[in-house]
Amino acid sequence: MKLVFIHGAACTPAVFDRQRAAFPDAVALALPGHGVPGTASDIAGFADAVEGQIAEEGWDEVVLCGSSMGGAIAMEIAIRARVPLAGLVTIGSGAKLRVAPAIIESLRRDDPAVLATLADAMFAAPNDRSRALMLEQFLAISPEQRLADFLACDAFDARERVAEIAVPTLLLVGERDIMTPPDRSAFLGDRIVGARVEVLPGLGHLAMLEGPEATNLQLAGFVDSLNG
Repeated sequence: MKLVFIHGAACTPAVFDRQRAAFPDAVALALPGHGVPGTASDIAGFADAVEGQIAEEGWDEVVLCGSSMGGAIAMEIAIRARVPLAGLVTIGSGAKLRVAPAIIESLRRDDPAVLATLADAMFAAPNDRSRALMLEQFLAISPEQRLADFLACDAFDARERVAEIAVPTLLLVGERDIMTPPDRSAFLGDRIVGARVEVLPGLGHLAMLEGPEATNLQLAGFVDSLNG
């Protein structure tokens, strides 16, 4: 079994550093345009790239764990059912990822103020350290790719298809996630057969960064249940 992490919009695999330390056999992929060559402009294109990496590496019994946009990519792959999945985990994601038009327009203008706003929105209790961490992530991605990521999120709508997901599914969401609130995960839980929703107390959108211990505990329990 291979645990594979997929980062979100305008981020890099570094957002999963605490998970890679806890699960040393796991892999955190870099999406096209996020520190590796290439680009993608929609969730389907990102899903193509991840499926290609899985096939190239020959991984079997893959457990996909995606954060936000990464969760959308993981769901798209699970719906397609083209690669051998053993399980699916989303962190702060949803079947539809609408982005406020003001954010899109600010990203289109490459307004630096929007990056600070987004950085704070990723945490329940933002501070100078978390803000600096997220700004480092955002600035590692080109303005063009940052915009493409958020446009891809805004266009994503799998509400009529998520019921096709047929693998064990864990839906993690921070109790105080303002980007993809808990009701988005509840929607998925109502439509994916056997899915389990876990609301993580006191955490925000990037729960794996803000509360790595709680997130890792849930991940470990889920992976153990698949092995059992």
